[in-house]
Amino acid sequence: MSTKADQKIPELDFDTPALKRHRKVRALKDRGATVGIAIGGSSVIVAVLLICFYLVYEIAPLFTGADIEQQNSYPVPALEAGKSLYLTSEEQVEVGLRVAENGDMIYFNAANGDIIEQVQNPLGEPTAFAVEANTSNLFAFGYADGRVLVAQQNYKITYPDGERLITPSIQYPYGTEGIQVADFALRDISVRDSEDSLTIAAVGDNAAQVTRLDKDVNFITEEVELTESSASLPYVDDTYSLLISGDQRYLYMATRSGAMTEFDIRDMDDITQKDQIDLVEGDAQLVSMQYLLGQSSVMVADTSGRVTQWFNVRDDNNVEHLTFIRDVQQTNAIVDVAMEHRRKGFATLDERGFVAIYNATSSSQVINEKLTDSATGMISFAPRANALLLEDGQQINLFEVDNEHPEVSWSSIWGDVWYEGYQESTYTWQSSAANNDFEPKYSLVPLAFGTIKAAFYAMVVAVPLAICGAIYTAYFMAPGLRRKVKPVIELMEALPTVILGFLAGIFFAPFLEEHLAAAFSILVVLPVGILLFALLWSRMPQGIRWMVPEGWQPVLLIPLIVVLGWGCVAMSPMIELYWFDGNIRGWLGDQGITFDQRNALVVGFAMGFAVIPTIFSITEDAIFSVPKALTQGSLALGATYWQTMTRVVLPTASPGIFSAIMIGMGRAVGETMIVLMATGNTPIMDFNIFEGMRTLAANLAVEVPESEVGSSHYRILFLAAFVLFVFTFVVNTIAETVRQHLRKKYGSL
Repeated sequence: MSTKADQKIPELDFDTPALKRHRKVRALKDRGATVGIAIGGSSVIVAVLLICFYLVYEIAPLFTGADIEQQNSYPVPALEAGKSLYLTSEEQVEVGLRVAENGDMIYFNAANGDIIEQVQNPLGEPTAFAVEANTSNLFAFGYADGRVLVAQQNYKITYPDGERLITPSIQYPYGTEGIQVADFALRDISVRDSEDSLTIAAVGDNAAQVTRLDKDVNFITEEVELTESSASLPYVDDTYSLLISGDQRYLYMATRSGAMTEFDIRDMDDITQKDQIDLVEGDAQLVSMQYLLGQSSVMVADTSGRVTQWFNVRDDNNVEHLTFIRDVQQTNAIVDVAMEHRRKGFATLDERGFVAIYNATSSSQVINEKLTDSATGMISFAPRANALLLEDGQQINLFEVDNEHPEVSWSSIWGDVWYEGYQESTYTWQSSAANNDFEPKYSLVPLAFGTIKAAFYAMVVAVPLAICGAIYTAYFMAPGLRRKVKPVIELMEALPTVILGFLAGIFFAPFLEEHLAAAFSILVVLPVGILLFALLWSRMPQGIRWMVPEGWQPVLLIPLIVVLGWGCVAMSPMIELYWFDGNIRGWLGDQGITFDQRNALVVGFAMGFAVIPTIFSITEDAIFSVPKALTQGSLALGATYWQTMTRVVLPTASPGIFSAIMIGMGRAVGETMIVLMATGNTPIMDFNIFEGMRTLAANLAVEVPESEVGSSHYRILFLAAFVLFVFTFVVNTIAETVRQHLRKKYGSL
């Protein structure tokens, strides 16, 4: 008889065909999953890198240097007419114009110098010459008999046989007989024209005169009637340059030594001397005094190689004073200065033949190259600033200029800039305006500030509520109630932010403005009311307290919160009447606090509501995932629930909590629709909770569809996107670093 010990235990065969097939299938699945996960992860990394590279590709042209290249060189057209008083070209750089010393106006082919038309001056050889503005194409001649002839270049474009043909002509908007402005020979003149009036200032050998022609339209004949008024000016010895301000309010009369006298010519019957300013320093001599585009900034060049920018700034008494703003310095004496027609840029030609191109707003030099060997010469920009004409002696040189983004520099983007018409240097974002003379303001500082401000107030609202709610839900709340509360809060994350922004801007912002006192009172009444209710509940008989299951007590707070909130709103008019004299906005104004309806408080509540589900869900999962053995061990050793929470659970869950905060902050930083619809979208720098802001994301949403592709504005918007990208990357990197540190520190618990 065999025993159990004698019985052989059957051996298991792990190499059966079925098991072999199973292992092969499993290995194949594992390999496929590994490859799939690797491909998916690599694809995400590649996609992010491609986005980054594309942003850099669009941004890079902003910081590349400018280029200038010679296209042609030819003899000065009609050189026998004398040296050039003025040199320019039309927009397509096909037809050039040279105003000669004898008064002739010579149109020539800008590519080869062939003369197209030579227009003789109807009044003969002038004794003075002035350009009104490059943008108006107006210039004027002064004569020995005291007359001034105003001429205007004009170009007609036709397309015979499908090819562009530009036909130039000269027009005389005030007639060919000239305007009698003085009874002495004119040595220097300045002209300023507008729809309402024409002002001419003239200087002779020992006299000065200013004449204004006011324009009135006859509604019957539709003809323009001119009313003339004139006045004598105090004569300034050694007058070298005259300049009338763009609004025809002031006249600047400068000597060769740079002493400038400013006259107020608004009232022709009472012309007064307003100010005296030294435009140059030391022994330098004045070379040029002319307006930058927009006729706000006066650019002054001298023989020391210095170009200074001046414009009117109002003082505390609202009086304008011509003020020095900034300068650029070269090593050699300047021979000529040319202004760009459509941007705040200018070029200088020095005595060694170097041409330097600058931008006034960015204070940056984009080009400095030797283009000629002549010590004397004249330069002029084409209207689009894509070409430069340089006359040196008997030759005219045509250069192609590639200078797309001169107004952008590190200082103009991140530094404070003193813009035209401002009282001081500021950080300003203003990318467009109603006129072509606009000075673009591309500072990203207010946008970055607005982004941080919006995120800060959103996190102030969201972090305490989300984390405290997650702590209670995961640790103290009854499981049955938790299973209902958590899905509801997570469902909040599915709400479209455009709906939240719409409700915040259309409903909540006006409601908050009307019941601002209630918002303040709720911050006090609600916490105090909840604490008093908790104290009262703890004093209730035990039989009553046992009627509510453990962990379900928060349900009792819902009607309390509703009643207290309704009471604060109902009492808002009385609070405002007795505590703030019936006008809380006026009271805030008296305290120096401005109030906008769509402000950071509205954004804080709306965006905080959108961020709460993210922070709550991650935090709650992190706390709930803390091993029960840790909490039970702590309680067994005599610790209270609160001690266990603060000293065991929270440190263990801290990596997840910190990640939740950082992810929530990333969500707040990148939020677009809420801040777009509920902030007023004003790029101001003020941490006042009652004022709005403009964020980087909202700015992109508003301006990208309207920007010109390839323009400076377009590329700076990509730079703003890159800044947002970098900011998010830095926040996530810090979050991951801190999370790993906390995980290592508390992982042994």
